Amino acid sequence: MSKKVPGRVVGATLLTATLGALVLTGGWYAWELRGIAAHRADGDPALGTYRQDPERADRTAFAVLDDVTQGAPDPSQDRGSATGTGAGAVSGSGSGSGAAPGSGAGAAAGVTALRDTAGRPSDPLVARPAPAEPSVGALFSPGDDGDPDHHCSAVVVHSPGGDLIATAAHCVYGGGFRTNLAFAPGYRDGVAPYGVWVPTRIDVDPRWAEDQDPAHDVAFVRLRRPGYPGQRLEDLTGATTIGFRPRLPAPARLVGYPNTSEQPLECSNTAVVAGPTQLRLDCADVPNGTSGGPVLTGGDTLIGVIGGRDGGGDERTSYSSYFGDGVEALYERAVTP
Repeated sequence: MSKKVPGRVVGATLLTATLGALVLTGGWYAWELRGIAAHRADGDPALGTYRQDPERADRTAFAVLDDVTQGAPDPSQDRGSATGTGAGAVSGSGSGSGAAPGSGAGAAAGVTALRDTAGRPSDPLVARPAPAEPSVGALFSPGDDGDPDHHCSAVVVHSPGGDLIATAAHCVYGGGFRTNLAFAPGYRDGVAPYGVWVPTRIDVDPRWAEDQDPAHDVAFVRLRRPGYPGQRLEDLTGATTIGFRPRLPAPARLVGYPNTSEQPLECSNTAVVAGPTQLRLDCADVPNGTSGGPVLTGGDTLIGVIGGRDGGGDERTSYSSYFGDGVEALYERAVTP
């Protein structure tokens, strides 16, 4: 024997269920927003600079190390001279032939060089898993901030202090500077062969801090390794050079860490101009987490980081803010004590 339920009872039941779901959803969002706020700091948004509290940074490093092993590099890897070891570290034309102010001998020899595949477009034009590279790594943000363990990517760039990485501004600043960042160069499968590094200082363009202008989605972060005073990141990993005002089109390769993968991916194609403030590289299947990863030409010349327009692109296209005068000025500020 069946029993019908009056329409008013059904409506009341549905309304109660809907209200309950909204309360639960609202509570979840409130909890997530509270977690995000707990990992943000104002810094100096007018200048675009944040100096990290050392104790807070150390807590972040220890949180990452709970899940990551600081293993030694694989001795079976081919070891050549480090990238970034020539006479200069910054190029004004994308050639890598310029000299950085105060640049020294560069990174120590014995570090595996970057893979130079940028001259050969991927076939098909789809990103695929790639070997880990010492100067490219995953950017972690442990804690209840709503992001996966590693939410972005970054790359070591040559600097006088040997302690600098480049990434996307949206990876380090949104509603304030992120205070729960850690960088694991050469990361793969839960192993950080060159250690875990935390910020001492973050620099973004004030125009990004003001309104997230995609023309300025670039950040530089100075780092230290807790427990290893005086150790220089670049001496362990080598470094890319920076090609300001790159000549486009140019053969290029992007590298990044999907936030659902424990190894990097890469894709090569021709980088082209996309309007007055953007660089574009067409490759499919470059997912979330690769933001901040390098766009390289000539093997070790950095001409972009995944970001800019549409937060870095879509399923077929990746973008970077163009490395023009603004990015060069940001670099100069970042390397100034």
